[in-house]
Amino acid sequence: MMRNRSLVIGGVLVALIVLAAVLSFVWTPFDPVRVDAPNRLHEFSGSNLLGTDSFGRDVLSQLMVGARTTLYVGVVAVGIAALIGTPLGILAGMSSRWLGEFVMRVNDLVLAFPALLLAIMFGAVFGADTLTAMVAIGIATIPSFARIARSGTLQVMSSEFVLAARSAGRSRPNIAARHVLPNISGLLIVQASVSFAIAVLAEAALSFLGFGTRPPTPSWGRMLQESQVFLTLHPRLALVPGVAIAIAVLGFNLLGDGLRDRLDPRLAARL
Repeated sequence: MMRNRSLVIGGVLVALIVLAAVLSFVWTPFDPVRVDAPNRLHEFSGSNLLGTDSFGRDVLSQLMVGARTTLYVGVVAVGIAALIGTPLGILAGMSSRWLGEFVMRVNDLVLAFPALLLAIMFGAVFGADTLTAMVAIGIATIPSFARIARSGTLQVMSSEFVLAARSAGRSRPNIAARHVLPNISGLLIVQASVSFAIAVLAEAALSFLGFGTRPPTPSWGRMLQESQVFLTLHPRLALVPGVAIAIAVLGFNLLGDGLRDRLDPRLAARL
């Protein structure tokens, strides 16, 4: 594993984000939502390591709780996409040609709606909040999992052990559970890590536009939004959440690349 730099670096960066999120459940330097007007726009100091924002809130505390919000959205969105997209992809790969083509054409129809556009539409209909954002991101990510699952299923279905199972009279659900799903799990894990990075960006963009996490709950995207007025005089207000988003996206992308190298036998043999 240490020879796979992408996996190691990505794992460390993701671990830092997860550690900050978990730690925020039990401890933060200050109350992240407490407004302290006399303490507003303070620079780095011993008590406020990353300073305070325009409302006097501690930036480090907001950053830690914002990591929790980001991971929460990512886990739920990727979970929705995986739980719906994977069975659809396996169904398309194991069914007759016309049914498989129909499933994939519906999949392409959903793919035509970007996650941000879908989330904005959902926000206009159901109200903009964290739940709406992560459901919309999850639905928009379903096609990615369906495509990966279908491609892997088609490869597995042509293998000799699946042909033997079919000759033995095994049912399709049995073949899917015992042979197809275990053999495409590596592809799905890689897709999940990449989709997580996309979900992090989407949540930040939605919060920045006002369609994501509602105040006073801290969010990296809304921290960026609130910093725009003070961008010239206090660039750190935008730099801190911007760097956090970049680290999270880079970490999950590197983790996905590393997992791909480890789980793909053709690539793993070169490591």
